[in-house]
Amino acid sequence: MTMAPTIDQQRTRNADREGVQRAVSLWLWFVAALVVAMIIVGGATRLTESGLSITEWQPLLGAIPPLDESHWIEAFEKYKLIPQYHIMNHGMTLEEFKFIYWWEWSHRFLGRFIGLAFALPLLAFWVTGSLKRGSGVKFLGVLALGGLQGVIGWYMVKSGLVDRIDVSQYRLALHLTTAFLILGLLVWLALEEWPNTSAPTGEAASLTVRRMATFLLVIVIAQVVLGAFVAGLKAGFIYNTWPTMNGQWVPSDYWTTPWYLSFFESHAASQFNHRMLAYLVGIAALVEVWLVWGRRFDRRIQTTAIALAVVVFAQMGLGIATLLTHVQLDVALLHQAGGAIVLTLAVLHLYVVRHRGTSQIAAGQLR
Repeated sequence: MTMAPTIDQQRTRNADREGVQRAVSLWLWFVAALVVAMIIVGGATRLTESGLSITEWQPLLGAIPPLDESHWIEAFEKYKLIPQYHIMNHGMTLEEFKFIYWWEWSHRFLGRFIGLAFALPLLAFWVTGSLKRGSGVKFLGVLALGGLQGVIGWYMVKSGLVDRIDVSQYRLALHLTTAFLILGLLVWLALEEWPNTSAPTGEAASLTVRRMATFLLVIVIAQVVLGAFVAGLKAGFIYNTWPTMNGQWVPSDYWTTPWYLSFFESHAASQFNHRMLAYLVGIAALVEVWLVWGRRFDRRIQTTAIALAVVVFAQMGLGIATLLTHVQLDVALLHQAGGAIVLTLAVLHLYVVRHRGTSQIAAGQLR
């Protein structure tokens, strides 16, 4: 006859289970941090015009950089065959080529490292039976999306190897948006995995607050997409004034032909749209703070709403600074990192809003 566990044994089991859940959550947070680093390095690769320096896609052998002078010369000769070299970098020295090569190699290597940092611990957690029911399938989905992201990255690079001197803004937007989606999924799953041990500190969020939190996340993702088109079109290098665009509130060259491509191919339209949606995100963030201010909602709902609003306005300031400095590298990279932080907090706020009342959030996770 099997005896029921004692209270002490049950407590020990619960503590062990919580410890494993924390380990899984921390692993996901670590991978999310790597994705943020990947987004920043990708921005540097784009801004230094380094993305086309490696003209081949070798998922395994590509992890090995040129090891001697002959290999460097071979890689350089391949780069000399594409339009970017002939039009932009004709006469470039081998040392100058190495500078852009290392940026692109670092970007690709970090992508490979993220894949291993996700896949190997996942395998270990799975084999040891440490995953909650249903978590394994979700993690496999993220792993598959990460593999697809590698294919999308090469699909993007290919667009700049034949008839262009840069990559397609459509493919860049797809690549960057997918990176942000992966980040958002990792953050959400990390929150789900953290053991629920704390007591609520207030009321559940109202329907209005929940809808606004969802709306905020949707428009933040939309803003990422618009920002990707600004980056792909290099639209940040024009209209470097604020609050007007060279004295105009609406740029006179907003529309292109045909008109419906203006949103994706007009430099003026892409920057204007990105500015306008930034204002909407800022207003929505303030409205959410107003909706939770002074209410008896769980304090974590209020804390995340305020934190999100603060970061949104800091990000707006970085966006303005990026324009005024004519896309200075360090400022632009801070702006790209800021976008990742805004998305993270938007996901965090939505999670807290949706789960307060249906499950508890660990206080240590949000403090």
